Amino acid sequence: MTALLEARNLFKRFGGLAAVKHLSLHVDPGEALGLIGPNGAGKTTIFNLIMDELKPDSGEILFRDVDITRKPTHERVKQGIVRTYQVPRPFADMTVAANIRVGMMPDDLGSMMRHGPDLAREREIGLSVGFGDRELAMYPGELSMGDLRRLELARNLAADPKLLLLDEVFAGLTVAEIGQISDLLVAHKKQGLTYIIVSHDLRSLAPLVDRVIAISFGETIAEGSFSEVIENEAVQKAYLGN
Repeated sequence: MTALLEARNLFKRFGGLAAVKHLSLHVDPGEALGLIGPNGAGKTTIFNLIMDELKPDSGEILFRDVDITRKPTHERVKQGIVRTYQVPRPFADMTVAANIRVGMMPDDLGSMMRHGPDLAREREIGLSVGFGDRELAMYPGELSMGDLRRLELARNLAADPKLLLLDEVFAGLTVAEIGQISDLLVAHKKQGLTYIIVSHDLRSLAPLVDRVIAISFGETIAEGSFSEVIENEAVQKAYLGN
């Protein structure tokens, strides 16, 4: 099977610190890949490199067998790569529905001007993450952290992504909210969504991933099934402190 995304030998340095050291990874179509490691391991930096929010010092990134290493962020989004952030970034002056609508905007803005927004699909996406009509009319400042994370997820799903990068999507959530997000990811994975998820919540991560990569100081230290990686001695030493 050809990888959907492949990163080869990525290296990124900040001053005297090498944040990512000759790291390679891949994710296959329909796969859920977990990315774990201690704080400062380089996980978010990897996402930033994949999205061109940072540029690698060396290495290359391929998406669907096409080299996108020098493609700008908007081109990567156009090809189907989207991401969430550790701190949600909604448009505060827009309703929940309008925030979702942003994710649905076509490349051809003239098309939206001619035909108007697809309100039915907008509502369908909102419903898929648990937003009813009342929530769709609310503003981000009125939402809980769990709702904000669901909004960010909805906006990403509205873009019909081929690959979704999830950065600490469970951070700050209650057990019930984690369950809602988890159920949502499971449902969309069954529909073919491919995602890479970064999380410190290992218990919640376990049922959501097909494979896990553990990194420490910007380098891969283990790769395999969730249980294989968690039981790895190097992972326990670096990530769990054992």
